[in-house]
Amino acid sequence: MYPSEFKDHITQIEATREQRLAETFKRITEEEKQALLKENHPDFVIAGMRELLTGPNKGQRTPNELAELLEGNSRVDPSTIDLESVDYDVDVLVIGGGGAGTATALVAHENGAKVLLATKLRLGDANTMMAQGGIQAADKENDSPAIHYVDVIGGGHFHNTPELVEGLVKDAPSIIQWLESLGCMFDKQPDGTMRTEHGGGTSRKRMHAARDYTGAEIMRTLRDEVRNKDITVLEFSPALELIMDDKGQVAGAILMNIETNEISVVRAKATVLATGGGGRLHYQEFPTTNHYGATADGLVMAYRVGADLLFIDTMQYHPTGVAFPEQIVGQLITEKVRGLGAKLANRDGAQFIYPLETRDVVAASIIRECNRGLGLTTPAGMPCVWLDSPLIEMIHGPGTIQRDLPAMYMQFKRFDIDMSKEPILTYPTLHYQNGGIKINAQGATSVPNLYVAGEASGGVHGRNRLMGNSLLDILVFGRRVGKETTQKVKETQIGKMTLAHVNEWQEQQRKAGLEGTRPVSPKILPEYTRHGKLATSDIEPAVSL
Repeated sequence: MYPSEFKDHITQIEATREQRLAETFKRITEEEKQALLKENHPDFVIAGMRELLTGPNKGQRTPNELAELLEGNSRVDPSTIDLESVDYDVDVLVIGGGGAGTATALVAHENGAKVLLATKLRLGDANTMMAQGGIQAADKENDSPAIHYVDVIGGGHFHNTPELVEGLVKDAPSIIQWLESLGCMFDKQPDGTMRTEHGGGTSRKRMHAARDYTGAEIMRTLRDEVRNKDITVLEFSPALELIMDDKGQVAGAILMNIETNEISVVRAKATVLATGGGGRLHYQEFPTTNHYGATADGLVMAYRVGADLLFIDTMQYHPTGVAFPEQIVGQLITEKVRGLGAKLANRDGAQFIYPLETRDVVAASIIRECNRGLGLTTPAGMPCVWLDSPLIEMIHGPGTIQRDLPAMYMQFKRFDIDMSKEPILTYPTLHYQNGGIKINAQGATSVPNLYVAGEASGGVHGRNRLMGNSLLDILVFGRRVGKETTQKVKETQIGKMTLAHVNEWQEQQRKAGLEGTRPVSPKILPEYTRHGKLATSDIEPAVSL
């Protein structure tokens, strides 16, 4: 329920609603976009980033919070680990149990590989489960992978890796067919054809959805498939460090059971990082849509073995995160709300941006509006603007929100806010890791036998991701990595396993003067101390486990 001080503002929104419904708001030019981003987007806040002092990306900028972990001290003391005592000996080790990890595991298993899937929390606890709006695929008569390609490249500000985008858009239609064959239930027209909608930055309606819980439906399908196959799954078992061999190949990983602190040594002919993003690092103290385990672990481990990272100076702040009520601040208000017709408005009821510009542009426009004093402030002190959701009902008829956005409707209804009748308050929230580990079109990194699928990779989305391409990304490259690793393991021989790279990393830190000044990493789980700062016990050198 809105506090009384918002009543006058809601009255103003209601009084200007017909005007917003009638007006056609022009899209801004590329020059205007770049100026807007540079002046308002968090990626351009100088104090929020610094240059890395060590590692393959030394000298490149990244958020302060990520830099601390990339330069961090290993959690593993090599002298305490017996690599001769192997607990699991497999063909393919998949680290991560979200959409990318489960897709990889399923395809690798299908092609005859012995697979172990290790995940930090429970199988399916991932950003995939929380994705709402849809998944893109150019499978309608007025669309094509070529048009999809142009949209993706443009949305990424022409910085995307071309061969990755080509793979993304070409595989997209087959991904929808694959999911359907597994039992995934997409929204359809009465005649059985796929229902598709627009997303920000798309020139065609190619968003396939399952109401507003698309990721949950996809994850339900994939998780059930994994459970029904002969795939070993280790839950609550994050990876602490990759293992190398004396040939310079990745040869597995060190896992830790976070319930018992038991350490496991996994030997694998191919290792896949499907660890997702880093929203729980709360860059620049932004709230986040991400699940509890999203702490950029894959980037940290890959960086230590020499893998290159791409676009680590750009993060996606979803323009519409919940700003009120406080209990759900930062949770996602799916782009589908704007796709169905809701428009953004400032405290005076004026629309200030075309609602389906790319996400970075819309986020920057909201921040600009608040910086100009044209936003509102919640009782908790959070800046925000209105998202006029009742416009959806005016455009499509009563009942549309409850039918097409049931999860979103209930998210607000729990707090006595009826988004079909009342506007909702929004502000950008940390949502996605645009960059990540550099891969080729088959998901391979520059380090032998190390692969990446999903949000931990970099290059697919360039400097900004379009709605619906994350669910597509995890499945396209999850499946590609599953196939590629199955072929790779047939010709791979693992040599003598070693953690020498950990000692080399710690020596590198010492020479750079960083020893004892950085936290241990990977972070594993976020901390929510009273003041949001690291405890001093986390600033220490390599630790024995």
